[in-house]
Amino acid sequence: MKLVYAYIKPHKLQSVVLALHRVRGLTGLSISNVEGFGRGWFRQDTPPASPAEVVDFIRHVRLEVFCRDDLAEQVVQTIQQAAHTGLRGDGKIFVLPVEDAVRISTGERGQAAL
Repeated sequence: MKLVYAYIKPHKLQSVVLALHRVRGLTGLSISNVEGFGRGWFRQDTPPASPAEVVDFIRHVRLEVFCRDDLAEQVVQTIQQAAHTGLRGDGKIFVLPVEDAVRISTGERGQAAL
């Protein structure tokens, strides 16, 4: 099993979700609104003197998709294509291994719990 984290621009959420609905075998996803900064901040000539001066965070949406190993690459490609604008700050995608899953209502474990 894999966990795919994707940080995308908020205005691309609808197109990404619609694209992911077409991935056969995908059982769901979760989203969160997040704020932060990326590498563009490090390119400034004079970085802030303290963390308190970093107030201009960029808003993104974080998607969390748990899926079977064989779907992970398709999920990544789907998100990448649907979230792409060609501009800096389109986002990032991370893929992590998942050791186990448990469905609370039935006690099913592993891929059956997805």
